[in-house]
Amino acid sequence: MPVKKDTLTQKVTELKKSTPKRNFKQSIELLMSLKDLDLKKPESRMELSVEMPHPIEKLVKICVVASGDLAVRAKNAGADLVLEKSELEEAAKDKKAAKKIANEYTHFIAETTLMPLVGKTLGSILGPRGKMPTPVPPNVSIEEVINKHRRTVKIRVRDQLAVRCRVATEDMSEELIAENVQAVVSGIESKLDKGERNVARIKLKATMGKPVEIPLK
Repeated sequence: MPVKKDTLTQKVTELKKSTPKRNFKQSIELLMSLKDLDLKKPESRMELSVEMPHPIEKLVKICVVASGDLAVRAKNAGADLVLEKSELEEAAKDKKAAKKIANEYTHFIAETTLMPLVGKTLGSILGPRGKMPTPVPPNVSIEEVINKHRRTVKIRVRDQLAVRCRVATEDMSEELIAENVQAVVSGIESKLDKGERNVARIKLKATMGKPVEIPLK
């Protein structure tokens, strides 16, 4: 059973009231503790993408690897960084710069014809971070793809029974935040062997605030 929206809305209101104001836009993170999973077994580990109903805007940074017309359309669609073939090759020569790109950008999208080059030049850096690009054809509606990725959060459970991911910013309404949290929690529970019974605790936390616990019942 997913966490109730009215309960979440109430807890988000509580979180906002208890979080001190800062001179920057704070993120709101979802913290989930899991239980009764043996992470030594590959089938108990998790790697998935969940599309939330509402974007987190510019805090989710998108890098598009593309050429020609697709590169132009990606820039016009608001991609935070567009790497063309020559720029990709240059970045690959500078490991420090490549790691900076891998760390700074949340999602990567690449033209299908450039995927082999991405794998060759940046694969060893993006792969371990769970950031290998989503391949797209040259004629794709890149604006739709970028907007979808701004609503997408990647979840990885490998060596700790915990999930921590950004689901909103403090300026979003309580209702929108609650709907994003519901989507992510439901997405995670759908991949767990026992669903909600594998969830020990759920909390929400602002960047500079104290966590607020969400009742599971």
